[in-house]
Amino acid sequence: MNEDFLIRIDGRMEQADETDQVELMTLGSFVKRGGSFFITYKESETTGYKDCTTTVKAAEDGHKVSMLRFGPAASQLVIEKGVRHLCHYETGHGSLTLGVAADAIDNQLTEHGGTLTFSYTLDSDQDVVLSRNLVTITVKRAERTPL
Repeated sequence: MNEDFLIRIDGRMEQADETDQVELMTLGSFVKRGGSFFITYKESETTGYKDCTTTVKAAEDGHKVSMLRFGPAASQLVIEKGVRHLCHYETGHGSLTLGVAADAIDNQLTEHGGTLTFSYTLDSDQDVVLSRNLVTITVKRAERTPL
């Protein structure tokens, strides 16, 4: 995997009366294929998913985002406007099936990078929302300094 792009992920999770924020900056790959953008990066011990690789697939038209994690803690979340998906999520302590529903998706990605922002809810039952999540991913070509 070519790691030619700087990927910044800002996430906020709202759960009951608490808000948790995370920020990750890493190198990874970014390509456009078949009407979708693919953002791929390696997880680390810091994220809690060492030896995993995550790919975020964003439809160019902004109707759908898929977050796929491969490795020991595999998971798949599908965020699609107007559709509630049942998705597999591995926690490291066991797996869960969660309902995932999109609030909004704003795809401002081009072949050169850009920003993808989306928000979604996770539920264990359609009537019980576990959290509301907001994610902003910024992608830009990494600046390499000569040795």
